Formats: sequence, C-alpha cells, structure tokens
Amino acid sequence: MRDYVPTNAASSGVRLDKRTLKAIAARSDRPGLVYLAQWLCGLFLTGALVWWTLGTLWVWPAMLIHGILLTVPSYAMSHETAHGTAFRTRWLNEAVLWVTSLIYMEEPLHRRYTHTNHHTHTWHVGKDSQMPFDTPMGFGGWLTEIAGLGLLRFHAAAFVNLAAKRYTDTIKMVTPDPGELSRMTRNARIMLAIYALIAAAPFFGVWWPVWFLILPRILGAPVMLLFTLVQHVELQENSPSILESTRSFQGGPIANFLYMNMSHHVEHHLYPQVPFHALPALSKAVKDQIPEPDPGFFRTNWEVLVVTVRRSLGLSTRATSIRQAPHMITDGGATQRFARRTM
Repeated sequence: MRDYVPTNAASSGVRLDKRTLKAIAARSDRPGLVYLAQWLCGLFLTGALVWWTLGTLWVWPAMLIHGILLTVPSYAMSHETAHGTAFRTRWLNEAVLWVTSLIYMEEPLHRRYTHTNHHTHTWHVGKDSQMPFDTPMGFGGWLTEIAGLGLLRFHAAAFVNLAAKRYTDTIKMVTPDPGELSRMTRNARIMLAIYALIAAAPFFGVWWPVWFLILPRILGAPVMLLFTLVQHVELQENSPSILESTRSFQGGPIANFLYMNMSHHVEHHLYPQVPFHALPALSKAVKDQIPEPDPGFFRTNWEVLVVTVRRSLGLSTRATSIRQAPHMITDGGATQRFARRTM
C-alpha cells in the first residue's frame, strides 16, 4: 500500500514556508485546557437547565441544547486528540481522547488509525476508510446519514469485532503496529462494559444517565452529523488535491467553538499537524491559494439538502452557492452511483 501520493498540501500545490508553518503548528497545553474548561462549564449550565426543567415539556429543548453541547465538541475533541494536537502533553492528550471517544462512541485507537488513513487517502474510492455515505448522495442517503443510523451501525460492528478479536482487513491495514490490536480489544471491552452499565441504570432506579447522557446524545447527534456531512459531500473523489475533495465553510463564533475551528476543513487537511486554535492563522496564511469558504453552517447544509432532494427526484442538481465537483452537477435523470460508503 505504498503506491500512493498522500493527500496534503504538497499534493494540492499549496506552499507555506517552513518557518511560518513551524510557528503556526507549535503545540501548547493552554488552548486545549481553556477549551476543556469552557466546555465543561457549558455542560454544567446546560445540565442545570435539564435539571430545572425535569417533569415539564421544556425538558426536551433543554436536552437538545445539552445534547448539542455534549456531542459536537466530543466529536471535535476526539478528532483533535486523535491527531495528537489538542495538547502538548501526551498523557493529557491520550486521556481526553479516551473520554471523548467514549462519548462519541468509537474505540480511540480505531478512531486514530482509520482517521490517519482518511487523511492519507482523502476521498479516494477503495482506499479512504472514512467515507460515510455513497456518492452521489440522494435524499435517502442524506436521511440515513443525519439520523446517525449508518454511523451507529459502523461503530457497533467495530466494537463487536474488536471485542471479539475479529480484526477486519481494513483495521489490520491501517494499524501501524500489530501490537496495537490487543489494546483496541481491551479498550472496546471496557467501553462496552461502561455502555452496558449506563443502559442498565434505569432498571436499578438510576435515571440521571437517561436525562443527561442517553437522550441528549441521541438528540444532539443529528447536529453533529450536519457538521461532519459538509466536509466532503458533493466534492471530487479520487483527486490528489484537497482543494477539490474538501470543503471549508464560514463559521460563526458558536459554530467555531462547537466544532473547534474545523470549519477551516480544507486548511486542516492541507496541514493536519496544525492545532485547532491555530487554524484561523493558517487560513490567513494560505488564503490566496485555496477556494473561498462556502456559506455558513445553515446555508451550506440547506443547499446540500436541496441538492439531494432534487437528485432523488431526477431534477437538476446544480447548487446555488456551494462548491460541487463537475460530475455532481446534472440536468436531471437517473443517478449512477460512483462510490459506496466505507463507514
């Protein structure tokens, strides 16, 4: 598996002098600790809101707010620590990776190694182990993705296989050291035991996990998946250029906090060694070499939804303002599948 050109800045024709990149990519514990403190304070406040509204219908919007704050940052922090860039101190990075992966519901080393593969083969059919939907996407695929059914099936199968020591060809391929497989099995078994305890809690009269973890995790998942969906949807498969396969969008303060600046997703794929807090600086440094970011979170997701509905109805699939690969734009008719999901 060495007959490839890794997808990154070099393969995309983007250049940044070494001194500037070194300064931008410098790691530190402080930004990660500040973010962690802000996130935990936010969870305390939204958790208090859930507590105050228990027994009323207001508990559902409270759990939705709590769930968004629980799921989106847990995904983002799990992703950042999988890269090893959230903190300079390794043990701190690994501890936060473990806990946030528990919330996100993926074994942490599986998370790290499949994601490394995703960066190496970004959106390459048959090589990228993190393609979460068929392309081109229709409305049925959009609904499956946003409901979280596809991701849940993938993660559940990964947990069961790892716990049972049934290592798939994919996981054996992406794992750099076979000795890591036993660690994945250990982690998977511990996490499954924790999930079993949480699921069993109501049967023993313990209901707080339902109100503060289970239902918020379910309610917040679609928002998390809307963030992740736009990273590559409607863009070019099998391109060496990140500029063709990956999307950045205009992120406001709330989106940038929840998503840890991953709205700068093109920039992240160009230089994945750059920490989350330095992505705005990286964006400025390469601004003249990359496409303009697509509209904000809501507008971009709305256009994706409209395109998928129109594709399923056999209508024109040209979007108004988001970037699309040329073969994603048709005047209507039947849609031919280009790639199948790998997640």
